[in-house]
Amino acid sequence: MRLDVNALGTFYRMAREGAGLAAGRLTRMTGVETQVGITKLNFMRGTEIRRDFGDGTDRVGVRVELSGGLDGHSVVVFDRESALRIVETLINDAETDEFDEMNRSAATEVGNIMNNGFVDGWADVLETVIDVSTPEFIEGTTVDAFFGDIDEAPDDDDLALLFHSNISAIGTEMDIGFSHYLFPRRESMAQLLEQLRTNEGIEYDKLDGFDRMAEQGAEEVAKTATTLTGIDTSVEIRRLNFVSLEAIPEAVSNETLVGVAFEFDGTPSGYLVFLFDEASAHEIIDAMVPMSPDDGDDEFGEMGKSAIMELGNIMASGFLDGWANVLDTTIDHSTPEFIHDIGSAAIDPVIIQLGESQDFAFVFDTVVVADGREFDCEIYAIPDESDLERALNDLDVDKIDETPTTAEFGEIENT
Repeated sequence: MRLDVNALGTFYRMAREGAGLAAGRLTRMTGVETQVGITKLNFMRGTEIRRDFGDGTDRVGVRVELSGGLDGHSVVVFDRESALRIVETLINDAETDEFDEMNRSAATEVGNIMNNGFVDGWADVLETVIDVSTPEFIEGTTVDAFFGDIDEAPDDDDLALLFHSNISAIGTEMDIGFSHYLFPRRESMAQLLEQLRTNEGIEYDKLDGFDRMAEQGAEEVAKTATTLTGIDTSVEIRRLNFVSLEAIPEAVSNETLVGVAFEFDGTPSGYLVFLFDEASAHEIIDAMVPMSPDDGDDEFGEMGKSAIMELGNIMASGFLDGWANVLDTTIDHSTPEFIHDIGSAAIDPVIIQLGESQDFAFVFDTVVVADGREFDCEIYAIPDESDLERALNDLDVDKIDETPTTAEFGEIENT
């Protein structure tokens, strides 16, 4: 299968359009005004899906089989408490502790409405007809309960599509978070991508290679951070997201953030931004500069800023040098720019600069762990679309695991 940014963009529009239709139909069904929040297009391996289901959470799902313009399965999955809140909204006198026949029927109807909303949105974007089977209600805690008998579900090392959306009920405390899995049949997916591409594009396994390159970069981040700081450090990339540039600011948490931004140049070129919440930033400073002096009223004094920028420099070098080695190219990055701002303002400058030339970005959902402390870190890797496509077309996927990643970075001086 081959795909390009236009094909990925179409899938993203499918997700947004489908979520909007689902929210509208949910509003009519419940009488509660709803709106669509964040929508992401995730690429997840089977191992990552299993890990998400491995926390023992009780879940409820509704799945349907698709045929016509797109063959496969569509599955909407809620945590059990969210599903019960929806049922309670629909049936005022519902006994919401268990899914008896009435509650199962109500939950199935909600899931069916949402699945149909998504599918109709996809059909509108694709200008085709997609038929939907009778909905099936599922309740369980394991991934096999929901996907075990679906042939299209990914094996451990295969990439699958996951649409992650959030629908909120305006004026209430009901926030309907859910995961939406699309498992298309490979032949159907290949035909669809062939229709959507506007150029030669890249092989689908090259996108998997891009994900693996990022994982190798993360391993290099951990090694160099451990060497520099003496603190046992690990970095885990949880999933690769594809989102529109305009959606990134709304995805950024509405709190004060601390981070580092870089511009990189070469093949590919683009921007890297690392963002931490303030608590995580303080943890990093405490771990790297445990005896930092009192810098007066500035809670991020020069020593603290230097620590954050130094870690950011290590992370950027680990990612980009790893990519350059695998791609057999040269990628240089700028000196780090310190960020300390509220919510979307932390990322807006980069979005504004890129918005004139492209519409989408790749975002890595990442966790950094140092000395037993966990930091939530979002990495916005936003390569130039044409540069990335050229680089991935030249990528030898078999070379990824054979090529050592050796990061080189200059130290940030404490002032």
